Amino acid sequence: MPFTLAGHITWTRTEYGMVLLDEAKGAYWNLNPTGVTVLQVLLDSGDLDAAAAALVQEHAVDVGTARADADELLSALRSAGLVLERG
Repeated sequence: MPFTLAGHITWTRTEYGMVLLDEAKGAYWNLNPTGVTVLQVLLDSGDLDAAAAALVQEHAVDVGTARADADELLSALRSAGLVLERG
């Protein structure tokens, strides 16, 4: 299931990735290029396997590490209330 950024989140791309601002809490989250890759796939398709595959292709990591990293990022984003399931 695809995800969406929560309504109180704004973002901007940076030279090194992306910054997410949680306007409700006044907190910033910095995503590096791998984090941006995962977030983009999750917002497009919600598919963790596709996010892991994108990491393997774009950042030359092994599948196991890529999947664990994608799972960990999604868990952190959900726990912080930054992303919500669409649908």
